[in-house]
Amino acid sequence: MNDKINIVECPRDAMQGLHNFIPTATKINYINLLLEVGFDCIDFGSFVSPKAIPQLADTAGVLSGLKLENSSSELLSIVANKRGIDEAVTHSKIKHLGFPFSISETFQQRNTNSSIENSMETVHYLIQECQSHDKNAVIYLSMCFGNPYGDEWSPVLVKDWVIAMNKLGVKTISLADTVGLASPELIGSVFNEVLQVQGDAVIGAHLHSTHDEAESKIEAAYEAGCRRFDTAMKGFGGCPMAKDDLVGNIATEVLLAFLDKRGIHQNFDRLKFLQSMEEAVRIMS
Repeated sequence: MNDKINIVECPRDAMQGLHNFIPTATKINYINLLLEVGFDCIDFGSFVSPKAIPQLADTAGVLSGLKLENSSSELLSIVANKRGIDEAVTHSKIKHLGFPFSISETFQQRNTNSSIENSMETVHYLIQECQSHDKNAVIYLSMCFGNPYGDEWSPVLVKDWVIAMNKLGVKTISLADTVGLASPELIGSVFNEVLQVQGDAVIGAHLHSTHDEAESKIEAAYEAGCRRFDTAMKGFGGCPMAKDDLVGNIATEVLLAFLDKRGIHQNFDRLKFLQSMEEAVRIMS
């Protein structure tokens, strides 16, 4: 089994639910520090309505200050509609465009003010525009590990949506536990189901968790075969569209410790990594 781990650091997810606006210059300095660590990808911002996510209203300004010349990391931006896609594809620095597609009709409406049917149209448009602009479409399948809204849910439903995205040619699909519902057992069973039908796609994990449960969730996904993980320094973040109490992200340092224990060492600048954690605490605590 391939042990190459793809780590996506997510300052965008860490910051988006904070009420106090982080100055643009501070965001630039922080993300530039992350670019020196050695992450495979950095989810740096989002081209969405500033009314919906005020914290990310300065994404274009942040992007203009990012220094990619000496970094191996690629940039990912979240988009929520055609307008966001049209803006994001014009930026040469961005390699990946991520779209939050919910298998829950209720959450799709809450998150993007759109139905699943209309969101499928957006997915088609995203794929078309990414192909035209030499970018990679990343589909985040949210509510993959349960549904608190009473909508239909099952591991088979998750698998069916992975098959559907695969047929469209999506090469990167991330299974999201948006509200932190998943137990390690459920994570393992869903990934075991989905990885049987992954085709050419990379299947990743975007898990929200308390600190105490984070390692067991990582282990469940890893043992099932997942090799792509979204994380955030110190576990900051969560989805402000899900519910009032944010459930944070998997902490990057917990994933790194998990991998170190198994002898799977990332080619990171550990000093920059520690500096990044200190900066995350300073600006987001």
